[in-house]
Amino acid sequence: MTNPRLAVPALIAAAIGLAAASPAVAAPQDFHAGPAIPAFGKVARVDSDMALPADATWKHSFDVAAGDKGKFNRGLESAARLANMMAEAGVAGDRMRIAIVVHGPAVLDVANARRYAAAYPGAANPNAALVAALVAAGMDVWVCGQSAVGQDVAKADLLPGVKMAVSAMTAHAELQRQGYSINPF
Repeated sequence: MTNPRLAVPALIAAAIGLAAASPAVAAPQDFHAGPAIPAFGKVARVDSDMALPADATWKHSFDVAAGDKGKFNRGLESAARLANMMAEAGVAGDRMRIAIVVHGPAVLDVANARRYAAAYPGAANPNAALVAALVAAGMDVWVCGQSAVGQDVAKADLLPGVKMAVSAMTAHAELQRQGYSINPF
């Protein structure tokens, strides 16, 4: 009979050996600009077993709450990445509807230069070009009105094309009523 205390370290060592011997699936150099929003949301080609029907209409929303002074918002970039992945998979832009609901500290990431600089003295909004690209690609960017009021951000303080909702909760509820799925992460 094998001692179970000895078997566990042997299994761990075997798993580490297999992981070290396995080739990487993708590396940073495998990511490239996508066809829908080339400046943002790099993607990698994947040999996928899940076909995306090109004739389907896709509606997807993102919840973006995290934001940090002077930093690029990865939640906003995820929307660009989805658009690029879908386009690369053969889904036409007119068959894709993407919405972004912004709340919490991330509200300042969709604020214009004046309001951003007032919140973060001396800082320029690193997200302005990304938000402009999302709006130009036809995405709806909704700001939680409750978070905006809480952070003293008025509708006039938002970047061009960004819209105000009563709240993030009502925006998500309405988008789901319209058939949007919500990004789970």
